[in-house]
Amino acid sequence: MTALILSLTAAGLLLAVLAWVPRAGSAVQIVVSGVMLACLVAVGLLLLAGDGVDAWRERWWNVLLLLAGGLAVTGGGPLTTSVLSLVDRGNTRAQSTQKAGEVLRGGALIGSLERGAIYASLVAGWPEGLAIVLAIKGLARYPELRSPDQPASVTPQAVAERFIIGTFTSVLWSVTCAGFLLSR
Repeated sequence: MTALILSLTAAGLLLAVLAWVPRAGSAVQIVVSGVMLACLVAVGLLLLAGDGVDAWRERWWNVLLLLAGGLAVTGGGPLTTSVLSLVDRGNTRAQSTQKAGEVLRGGALIGSLERGAIYASLVAGWPEGLAIVLAIKGLARYPELRSPDQPASVTPQAVAERFIIGTFTSVLWSVTCAGFLLSR
């Protein structure tokens, strides 16, 4: 069971890396992100069906710790852009959350740092860190979210939606990746 869980987590991490290759929001990225998510769900189901990682040897738990951490940081970006792309279907260009990315620049790097910090704080047994990360992000992005100088090609609602949907997707992804290790 340990080998299967580690293999599925490693496959998810490989898919996460590959999901960065196609254009953001493309059909290929959405499919690869979906398969990556399926790997994560399969790992969760296997851990729930078994005894979690409680009986694991320390070295295998450490391998899972590193693989799940890499998956948390790497996989959240393509998954978030896939979700935003699905949200944009049927929206006008001014309502597009993709277009709103021009206002909220640096989202991929900020999201990776956010996921890494959330994963680390949860695995370290300090869930309060999640609140601190979200507070820092919200305060740092507040000026951009409320700026009257936004381009006319983007609605303020699209910028706010991108921030909220992106943050929730990113946070839920990193919390899920950390959750496997908390079954210990």
